[in-house]
Amino acid sequence: MESKNATHPTFAYVGCFTTEKRKARGKGIAVYRIDPATGAWMLVEAYDAIPNPHYLTLDHTQKFLYSAHGDSSEIGAYAIDQQTGKLKLLNKQPTGGDNSSHLMPDSSNRYIVLANGPGVALFPINKDGSLAPFSDKIVPPGEPGPYRREQQGPHPHQAPFDLTGRFVVVPDKGLDKVHVYRFDALGGKLLPGDPPFVKSRYGAGPRHVTFHPARPYAYVVNELDSTVTCYHWNSERGELKPFQIISTTPTTYTGDNTGAEIAVAPSGKFVYASNRGHDSIVIFCVDQASGMLAHVGWESVQGRKPRFFGLDPGGSQLYAANENSHTIVAFRINRETGKLTPTGQIVETGSPSCIVFAT
Repeated sequence: MESKNATHPTFAYVGCFTTEKRKARGKGIAVYRIDPATGAWMLVEAYDAIPNPHYLTLDHTQKFLYSAHGDSSEIGAYAIDQQTGKLKLLNKQPTGGDNSSHLMPDSSNRYIVLANGPGVALFPINKDGSLAPFSDKIVPPGEPGPYRREQQGPHPHQAPFDLTGRFVVVPDKGLDKVHVYRFDALGGKLLPGDPPFVKSRYGAGPRHVTFHPARPYAYVVNELDSTVTCYHWNSERGELKPFQIISTTPTTYTGDNTGAEIAVAPSGKFVYASNRGHDSIVIFCVDQASGMLAHVGWESVQGRKPRFFGLDPGGSQLYAANENSHTIVAFRINRETGKLTPTGQIVETGSPSCIVFAT
């Protein structure tokens, strides 16, 4: 009898940079079928509809995929063929910005929120999975940080919902702030929180945030000073209060570095963040009572510039997307220690910058 996994294979969708401006080698959204028995990735197609589809998200039914695009003013919506995993462009919409970096559906599957560069926009999802024009767009005010090459103005780099789905928490690399917006599902609006933001350390460049699955903690990786800021997260008020800052690199590392991605293990026992320069994944253990982080160690990504990493749906493996060495490298996660061990699996794909899994 055919197994369920064989009937419903797992697919990986890899967002890739594609343009010469970014010295990229990507050919579009790379679609891979993952063999349920061996874990091998087999390329299905490279779907090239809009340049630089570097960040992707699935809707909650996994029937549709949405793409954010660097150096672009468009967002894309796609239908997924449930048997082959192949994509079909449904439509694209103007973003009201010029350099989108992240997107995510709300818990009701009615909206996509997009960090659209230089702000945040909210797009209603039509019944067929396509996107309507944005129902709200916000460009946060404020003075940029000190690094004029990287902080020229507001630059929300991520716009995820918190675990309650009531708030959108937005690390702003340009303004050294983390904004909080209340999500108004009825009106299709994002309303300023109370307080509307928390300031980061001057020049930190907050980039991405992740939430502890069971405790009131949030963790923000800061791109420009290679740190993680730990916050108490009040999910009733939508308020962040910092309580710790910890480096993402070893004290003995003296080279250049920027922080990129961050994630909490499903157990809540460990936090991972990626380093571009040191080219590693830093592993932190979490004190469950206080939320404080402590270094466990660092694991080389066996490549260059890990812009993104992601955990597989079971939380047993971590995949590092090495943008400049054009590889995805797999690591086995030790659930007791948090440490990473290379599996030997390396997927070659041009300029990878995001991975999402569908089953």
